[in-house]
Amino acid sequence: MMRKVSKVFYLIGMVFSVGVGYATGSFAETAKWNLDHDHSTVGFQVAHMVVSKTNGKFTEYSGIVEMDTEAEEFKTIDAVVQTASVTTDHQKRDEHLRSPDFFDVQKFPTMTYTMKSYKKTGDDYTAVGELTLLGVTKEITLVGTFNGVAQDPWGNTRAGFTAAGPINRKDFGMKFSKLLDNGGMLVGDEVKIILEIEVIKEKKAEKIKQ
Repeated sequence: MMRKVSKVFYLIGMVFSVGVGYATGSFAETAKWNLDHDHSTVGFQVAHMVVSKTNGKFTEYSGIVEMDTEAEEFKTIDAVVQTASVTTDHQKRDEHLRSPDFFDVQKFPTMTYTMKSYKKTGDDYTAVGELTLLGVTKEITLVGTFNGVAQDPWGNTRAGFTAAGPINRKDFGMKFSKLLDNGGMLVGDEVKIILEIEVIKEKKAEKIKQ
């Protein structure tokens, strides 16, 4: 009888050990990842005079992602963009974009993004977040893909994702526009956000030896 009881407790102990190991070892924990400025693009595209599209980007920004890459689950995505860093590779146009007609960079030096929720459908992610631009906060939707994880030659773990989505600039108070003779607009109202993002996993601080 004692032998049977001991065997039962042994089996319970084994199950508990396996369960704890599964919970703590089989899944990668949520980690913090910092945006790699040198290998990312925060860009946009807008119609010009109806007949073409103008591409631009921001060159100064920062961001943090908290995610579990093994489970491909995201907890937090936060980004800050310096609006004065806008460029379309055309000096006169860029100066106009920095003026009160558009980004009004003196009054609003940054715009921010915070993800609120997302859902995964197949290989695609649809993220709903809050964009604050010109002091106005609106929900926007971005659709993208998680591009995977890789180790670089310097011991860093990297991950990347692509995302894009439309916003109406007038929803944020960016109302500058001119009507053309053909009835079209000099600058389109819809702006497409285009993101190519690479992040680096933050390394844990080593414990100080006693």
